[in-house]
Amino acid sequence: MIRRAEEFGTIVLLYADTMKQLGRKPRIKQIIAQMSHLGVDSLLIVSLTLLFTGVVFTLQTAHELIRFGAQSTVGGLIAIAIGRELGPVLVGVVCAGRVGAAITAEISTMKVTEQIDALKVMAVSPSNYLIVPRMLACMVVVPLLTVFGDLIGVFGGWCVAVFYSGISSYLFMHSITMFVDIYDMTGGLIKAVFFGNVIAVLGCYYGLNCPDGAEGVGKATTKTVVSSIIAIFILNAFLTFVIYNS
Repeated sequence: MIRRAEEFGTIVLLYADTMKQLGRKPRIKQIIAQMSHLGVDSLLIVSLTLLFTGVVFTLQTAHELIRFGAQSTVGGLIAIAIGRELGPVLVGVVCAGRVGAAITAEISTMKVTEQIDALKVMAVSPSNYLIVPRMLACMVVVPLLTVFGDLIGVFGGWCVAVFYSGISSYLFMHSITMFVDIYDMTGGLIKAVFFGNVIAVLGCYYGLNCPDGAEGVGKATTKTVVSSIIAIFILNAFLTFVIYNS
């Protein structure tokens, strides 16, 4: 418990130092490079994850709703479920595994090869040079991936509803316009911003504090993925309560 508390305190101090560095001139080129590296390369896995999530969710719900004569609610139900919860959470989990691991592996390798020490010798803040660009990139990229994933997930639901369950395309789309509010989508995007922030900070923290040697890089990467997923689920419960039930 003492070790966990110490680790949590170190993360908080690192996060506070990173927030102080946000006031400095942003490194635009590094931010754009990180957005390309972390975001564009994640499009395929996000697309597949949300597409088949929409397909399976519609398969599970459309038949039961049709039984009770509620086929006019299928589209709205799919869009709300994906926009509020499934989209941001699944994109966050995917990014925790792909983006968080990539950040940790990159920074931990820099630490093992003493590049971090070289930055400190040159009076360059590791927080400003390494963490801030990645944090800002993730806070932009994860919401964008969430929007993309929401559209893909609803498209997968539409395919099943129209071509398998026999619901008309007009009824499916009309259900979305009737039941879905813009707040259902923006709430998920707010969650995605926080998820991106957490993934980047935890990835950088475990990278900067990884044990020496190649084995330490693997352990740090594993800790990042596990800690990020746990943090996303806890943060999702808190944000859901604040956004949708306050």
